[in-house]
Amino acid sequence: MNPTLVFDIETIPDIAGLRALHELDAGVSDAEVAEMAFQLRRQKTGSDFMPHHLQRVAAISCVLREGDNFRVWSLGEPDEDEASIIQRFFDGIDKYTPQLVSWNGGGFDLPVLHYRGLIHGVQCSRYWDMGEDDKDFKWNNYISRYHSRHLDLMDLLAMYTGRANAPLDELAKLIGFPGKLGMDGSKVWEAYQQGRLAEIRNYCETDVVNTWLVFARFQLMRGQFTKARYEQECALIRSTLAKSDEPHWREFLAQWPDKKTA
Repeated sequence: MNPTLVFDIETIPDIAGLRALHELDAGVSDAEVAEMAFQLRRQKTGSDFMPHHLQRVAAISCVLREGDNFRVWSLGEPDEDEASIIQRFFDGIDKYTPQLVSWNGGGFDLPVLHYRGLIHGVQCSRYWDMGEDDKDFKWNNYISRYHSRHLDLMDLLAMYTGRANAPLDELAKLIGFPGKLGMDGSKVWEAYQQGRLAEIRNYCETDVVNTWLVFARFQLMRGQFTKARYEQECALIRSTLAKSDEPHWREFLAQWPDKKTA
């Protein structure tokens, strides 16, 4: 099996960027800067969802599936700057040249990483190769929507039609996977302000495992996995997570009853 990297990001408002754009001094608190930006955004769009270039990356969680190994981890420590988080993510792509798998990665995660990487001077030549250095990348690269080197599973299942998009949480639960546990994206900024970065990372990690499980189910549907192979994949994930004593994995496994595929 070629290396496969499932990824998901969690973001917060770019307070420093908002201060610079709106010429706000240090007397305005971070919370006030964010609330001002949310109000302006609601007036403009009806939603307080910030534009991609003003989303600061707080954490990136990954699943790496390679050979007989399944690994899940997060980038983003309390004292780590955003540039370092993003650079380390792209360094992994340089190292493994994996197939990337995401849920709405083409619509959100990658555009955010593009803008924020550009702002910080991040280097990622392998990711941006479209055939200039490796001819194989001309016909299958990370940038093209219709190439498999990056598979946005949500986009593909919806036949590239936004009105058909499904939430990962709901689809995962319909299949029988745990779905989201304890948090959703709307609560990340509040949690970050309270110093709960570990909870944000844990939430992001459960999202990437849900994404990998849905991807495995997709591989079963398209004939790349037999039923036996799919069950083996689920068993590997269960056994790997069971080795951890972290509470979010205990909760995840408790919400995932061990049922065989019909």
